[in-house]
Amino acid sequence: MTEKHEIAVFGGGCFWCTEAVFRMLKGVISVEPGYAGGPSTGGGRVPTYEEVSSGETGHAEVIRIEYDPSLVSYHDLMTVFFASHDPTTMNKQGADVGTQYRSIILSTSDEQQKEAESFIAELNNESKDGLPTQSGVPIVTLVVPFEKFYSAENYHHDYYASNPNKGYCAMVIDPKLEKVRKEFAALLSDKSKQK
Repeated sequence: MTEKHEIAVFGGGCFWCTEAVFRMLKGVISVEPGYAGGPSTGGGRVPTYEEVSSGETGHAEVIRIEYDPSLVSYHDLMTVFFASHDPTTMNKQGADVGTQYRSIILSTSDEQQKEAESFIAELNNESKDGLPTQSGVPIVTLVVPFEKFYSAENYHHDYYASNPNKGYCAMVIDPKLEKVRKEFAALLSDKSKQK
């Protein structure tokens, strides 16, 4: 990471989805799926997918985003994050259920913590045509300080790009990507605009 790049860590359900979404954005240098939000495993041991999937580790499936803030802001990243998953469901995204699928922002600085808390407060108070957003259901996304990131096993990296024809990709990830293409065209990388 260069001095000009920053890190954002988000969990919004299955990391195959969030990784694919954030790889589309301009200014995103890298996206790495992994686990965070639970206690340290100690001794440098990395939790496995099976352990995290059990719901007993306290970790969530997350992505670690390295980005260039001169090309995409933290606010823009949060906007896409909240639009690309359901931040009103506790420990659930679609058919994926368990604490490992919780909506979570792991702030890497005091500034990120404050910005995320303010962003959520605005979403909870925002209305369209006199109606509350999210059907009046409050945002349940946790905002906690980042502590430790554990990279996921290699087969999870670039999952969508490697498996675009798998059922989960077609049924769950493709609609999220299409939504981002439609709603956030100005934030897409040139490569993503061509698809």
